[in-house]
Amino acid sequence: MSLTKRILLAMVAGIVLGSLCNLLLQSSELDDVWRRAVNDWLVLGVFDVIGRMFVASLKLLVVPLVLVSLICGSSSLGDSARMGPIAVKTILFYLATTAIAISIALLAAVAIGPGAGVEMAGDAQFEVAKPPPLTDVLVGIVPSNPIAAMAEGNMLQVIVFALLFGYAISHAGEPGRRIASFFTDMEAVIMKMVGLLMELAPWGVFALLAKLFAEMGISAIMDLAAYFFTVLAVLLFHGLVTYSALLATIARVSPRMMMHKMRSVWAFAFSTASSGATLPITLRTVERRLGVHSSVAGFTVPLGATINMDGTAIMQGVATVFIAQVYGVELGMAAYLTVILTATLASIGTAAVPGVGLVTLALVLEQAGLPVEGIALIIGVDRLLDMVRTAVNVTGDATVAVIVGKSENQLDMAVFGDPRADLESNRK
Repeated sequence: MSLTKRILLAMVAGIVLGSLCNLLLQSSELDDVWRRAVNDWLVLGVFDVIGRMFVASLKLLVVPLVLVSLICGSSSLGDSARMGPIAVKTILFYLATTAIAISIALLAAVAIGPGAGVEMAGDAQFEVAKPPPLTDVLVGIVPSNPIAAMAEGNMLQVIVFALLFGYAISHAGEPGRRIASFFTDMEAVIMKMVGLLMELAPWGVFALLAKLFAEMGISAIMDLAAYFFTVLAVLLFHGLVTYSALLATIARVSPRMMMHKMRSVWAFAFSTASSGATLPITLRTVERRLGVHSSVAGFTVPLGATINMDGTAIMQGVATVFIAQVYGVELGMAAYLTVILTATLASIGTAAVPGVGLVTLALVLEQAGLPVEGIALIIGVDRLLDMVRTAVNVTGDATVAVIVGKSENQLDMAVFGDPRADLESNRK
């Protein structure tokens, strides 16, 4: 059985077993001894430990992979005068897809009206820390201590340092070439580590989903069904239709082939709910399965995992309209434009970790003049939606990598068109 099929089977098994555990824990007929055994030993013991170990093992590779990939990519581009145009294209595409995502979300939410008739505002209580000033955010992008940035997992600072280091390598002559060779070998070793961890993925995916559904259950969805399914529908539309249209019209490649090769990445993203934790798998797939040259993939994918949050923007758009309808607040055209701009810019600073979208949603609500307490209304189902929007985020990263790679003639169409391409590196 292929790895993708094993992961999908583990997902289904985890959801089913987790839901059964939730029913057992909610049953009044279950003896207290057995309830404690199921909850403490199985859910909070076995499932929790295996799931957290799996996520930790993925995060183990994020910083070294981003650092090495960006150094390799920028060093190979630094002396070709293409680094600047590639960076501009990448950032513009990420901002454009995020703006499209939030616009679709607002249109769908206004048309469907998920908050109409919902009376929950009186129970809403939510506290959120104030976001830092924009000036501090801009200053914080530049690392004063790159080692500390790596230790703290500050990805924007790691990206800036890696780009500068790679550019310096490309202009350092023979010493630079020796250092570049070292990082090229290091990247191959790290990719091998990613492959080893992927073999353990079914167990980690199973444990993560079993614990989540044991704690939440399926019933949590029904309490906010209109909101939940509106967000879900927009996420699926953007992930499958919008990206497919961009691939077909701009890159002129087969969207179906790319979606076929992204299945294992989706499984990782869905189970971890973290673009950062999924980054090693996304980068490996973009390079070895989709055929994007490492010089482009090594820049676009790590940057996308940091600033491209289309799925988060979709949630923020629907949630804004939902909360406005619950509280009976009319939003005008100026408010909608403010939401689009704020959500697009806020997505750039969204950390690639689970649940952080709720924090940036507070900023969007404040700019729209809506009560931040309304976030409490959607917390119950946000963890499930977070899993889906992470899958959308990583799909956006791969889509932009393919588009930029094709525009730079750095997309190997033989690899892209081969359904079984994976094992051999496409480095030129």
